[in-house]
Amino acid sequence: MEIYKKSITELSDLLNKKTISSVEMTNYFLERIKTHDSKLNSFITINDKFALKRAAEADKKISNNEHHLLTGIPIAHKDLFSTKNILTTCGSKMLKNYKPPFDATVVKKLDDIGMVNIGKTNMDEFAMGSSNESSYFGVVKNPWNLDKVPGGSSGGSAAAVAACLSPVATGSDTGGSIRQPASFCGLTGLKPTYSSVSRYGMIAYASSLDQGGPIGKSAEDCAILYNEINGYDPNDSTSNHEQKIEKIKLNLTKENASKIRIGIPLEYFSKNLDQSISDEIFKSIDVFKKLGFKIKEISLPNHNFTIPAYYIIASAEASSNLSRYDGVKFGYRCKDPKNLEELYFKTRKEGFGKEVKKRVMIGAYALSSGYYDEYYIRALKIRRIIRDSFLAAFKDVDFIFAPTSPTTAFNIGEKTSNAVDMYLSDIYTTPVNLAGLPALSIPVGYSNNLPVGLQIIGNYFSESGILNIAHFYQKNTEWHLKVPKEFDNE
Repeated sequence: MEIYKKSITELSDLLNKKTISSVEMTNYFLERIKTHDSKLNSFITINDKFALKRAAEADKKISNNEHHLLTGIPIAHKDLFSTKNILTTCGSKMLKNYKPPFDATVVKKLDDIGMVNIGKTNMDEFAMGSSNESSYFGVVKNPWNLDKVPGGSSGGSAAAVAACLSPVATGSDTGGSIRQPASFCGLTGLKPTYSSVSRYGMIAYASSLDQGGPIGKSAEDCAILYNEINGYDPNDSTSNHEQKIEKIKLNLTKENASKIRIGIPLEYFSKNLDQSISDEIFKSIDVFKKLGFKIKEISLPNHNFTIPAYYIIASAEASSNLSRYDGVKFGYRCKDPKNLEELYFKTRKEGFGKEVKKRVMIGAYALSSGYYDEYYIRALKIRRIIRDSFLAAFKDVDFIFAPTSPTTAFNIGEKTSNAVDMYLSDIYTTPVNLAGLPALSIPVGYSNNLPVGLQIIGNYFSESGILNIAHFYQKNTEWHLKVPKEFDNE
């Protein structure tokens, strides 16, 4: 039956026809995790008993015809979404024993319609990383090549979905942490408009940049999940309460496609981009042309300012957000401190990893007296310039196509000793977060047998258009259907 390859709609159809029960489906994916995850390390926590209990409840709802399309479908959550009484570590020693007393809004919404949480996925510590190598629980490996990274910080979610250990997963995107892993692992990953999905219960890295979203095999799966997790949440002060978000319907036709103008920013196809990736992206653009889309070259002239601005803003917000981890209220606490000052110092020294400490120090420096205006305020001004560049471009075109990453997945350990190289892997994704825009990464080919991702960027709250464009492309191509050879079996 090859259940592991099936889409959300196909799995839901199997449940509705009683071809398989949710308990059986959940057991099926739990067995795949037991069989394969020792090679990947994509999960931190497996919720066997909890998941099977939820699956049994879902089967009752289906029998009583009280179900939703997603009822009974397994899902994995990135380990920064709070899950009530289930370990939520954020990939850190600091929270290795933390069990929240509440669910994140994203988790609760999916629980309420009967999805089955099968586990919590590995991630870069406190979402700080582009390779999933900074987790306290070990490196995650890419299913396409076990010597390569899966991308970060949502690498665990991406690896789990790519290896078909879970049909779909949640991720978070601060500077590309959904889209870059999706690109590296041959998946579809949506970073929604900032404020469209609640951040309540999502452990914070950089509050003005963090955004939760779905990672799946296809645009259709991402659209189904996004329809359920978006919307206003009074528990999140940054949650959008003005824009009414309609349910997304994937119904784009060739006639409608001919009215859509796509911009190709020249600055994104510079020497930073691997030539083989550029070639694959332009092959996909040729497909979009044949499907009727109008393609036009545009300019985003402030592109090269994004990395320094992003890392100053993100690090500054991280230094503030992570000040709560002091060994007093919750989380890791050092042993036998002599006084309060030593409690703070030793707890943070022992509880945080190297990458987190580095970013906290950068952020504290940027916010310190004498440097606040020179670094942080200047970075905020650049952020506004980048936002304005996008808005100017959207007067000329409807959507923007760009590479997701300058390279395919790189070797484990290749960039850990060179922070600049690692940070530059986010060069095409961070501008979207600074501007608060929505963007989607889809697979469009291979370079050296590794997936290549194309990024579709839209104006605020244009998720419907982005997902429709991606779905129309995926109806006419098969890149999203590919499964890594080692995991393409029952």
